[in-house]
Amino acid sequence: MFAIDSIIRNALQEDIGTGDVTTLATIEPGTMARAELVAKEDFVLAGIDVARRVFQTLDATVAFEKLSGDGLNVRRGEVFAWLRGEAAVLLQGERVALNLLQRMSGIATLTARFVHEVEGTGATIVDTRKTMPGLRVLDKYAVRMGGGRNHRTSLNDGVLIKENHVAAAGGITTAVSRARERVPHTLKIEVETRNLEEVAEAVNAGADIILLDNMDNATLRQAVELVAGRARTEASGGVNLETVRGIAETGVDLISVGALTHSVRAADISMLFQ
Repeated sequence: MFAIDSIIRNALQEDIGTGDVTTLATIEPGTMARAELVAKEDFVLAGIDVARRVFQTLDATVAFEKLSGDGLNVRRGEVFAWLRGEAAVLLQGERVALNLLQRMSGIATLTARFVHEVEGTGATIVDTRKTMPGLRVLDKYAVRMGGGRNHRTSLNDGVLIKENHVAAAGGITTAVSRARERVPHTLKIEVETRNLEEVAEAVNAGADIILLDNMDNATLRQAVELVAGRARTEASGGVNLETVRGIAETGVDLISVGALTHSVRAADISMLFQ
């Protein structure tokens, strides 16, 4: 919760600065207002409590009622929350609340589309660390609200040996061996591979997860057969809504999708005074 509060405080300071000159110039102090949050399109809601917290950070007396919840579908034209408080407070919190709510709902909505595409295959959609700097905790929460799962949240969450680590360490086998010696047994070791030879080496070295990077579907199938259940498999690269079903049908366990958080389109939401 501290991380979220810090995000909100920084965003409010960035937006309000030394004061909202428009509101101060046009609204009489003490003026009360009631506003509604309205969906301008269909989406999966995520971040409703974050929006509430924005307004209540400015003024704890702001009343905020949720009419829907995170992870639920909201339809175009639907009022999914209302709030009441000083007009100046509602206006000062509006942009920050909407920015966070729109981004999070956009992530949840896109994630839900990917999850729907792979239904019945056994593959799980996961995110990446390609998040908006400073907003990772919110981005990854939104992925979960869309039905996806989280990959590493930060560099200390697990070992992911990528091609630059391999180059610096002197090979996959050496890198995995060193990792086994130096990290706690509770941490999984994942190795990025680019071809079947590297897949075989990573499996034989004892990797827990094999990242299959930018492989076509035929190669993915061969890699899954080669691994033969000795490690979990994760496909990455070239994943979009048109390709994800075919990738899932190769038998991989996980499909990581950077676009969930790095290329998301914000959901269309308005706050309207009544």
